[in-house]
Amino acid sequence: MKIILRKLHCYLYIVSVALTYALIFPFLYIMSCNQRYYKYMNAIRRTWGFVSSLLVGILYSFEYAEPIDWKKTYIICPNHSSNLDITAMTIMVKNNNHCFMGKEALLNNMVTRLFFKTVDIPVNRDSKMSSYRAFKKASDALAEGKSVIIFPEGRIPDEYPPQLNDFKNGPFRMAIDLKVPIIPVSSMDTWKVLWDTGLDHGSKPGICHIFVHKPIETANLTPDDADALREKVHNIINQKLV
Repeated sequence: MKIILRKLHCYLYIVSVALTYALIFPFLYIMSCNQRYYKYMNAIRRTWGFVSSLLVGILYSFEYAEPIDWKKTYIICPNHSSNLDITAMTIMVKNNNHCFMGKEALLNNMVTRLFFKTVDIPVNRDSKMSSYRAFKKASDALAEGKSVIIFPEGRIPDEYPPQLNDFKNGPFRMAIDLKVPIIPVSSMDTWKVLWDTGLDHGSKPGICHIFVHKPIETANLTPDDADALREKVHNIINQKLV
């Protein structure tokens, strides 16, 4: 009975996302035609994510190791165990001048396609050329003062309950090359509310707790420090997940 109720809740969440997206789509489409308006697409995405979650009883709670100056440029690295992590990041980042880097398959998703054709950066990690182009776009965005959100695991883990996977090197090399601080983020229990897409185990109303760690400066690091930086961020995030 419990799994039936959880799956019913998941379908309600999907309906909530789809219906609210249908309402905002005309505005998003108009803004997508001009790059000057991309930041407003992010503002709408933040409100949409909050409302579509709230309608089915899903909320987000953020705890900060220290206040974040969102006027600065960052590479934001959260762990990834739920589709809700994306919504959490859109709500967390208060500066509309940001973008996601995500898997190329999101270009085929009804509610993410428009964002990944405009604001965000798709990447096919199985293609070296696609990865190179994506990280070049991300580097250009950072150089222009735009923060980039990258899930360093590269995917949602297959295990349930999820375990923190090894991190890819790209975000850390890029942070060092461009001297951009990294913000580690521990998404502590979004998977308990909705794991992955929610289709296997369903979902439930609840509060997703997100811990935002202190930014790590990279100004004094060299490319030789990339592996150590990667492991440092991994350990910082994992400490809040244990």
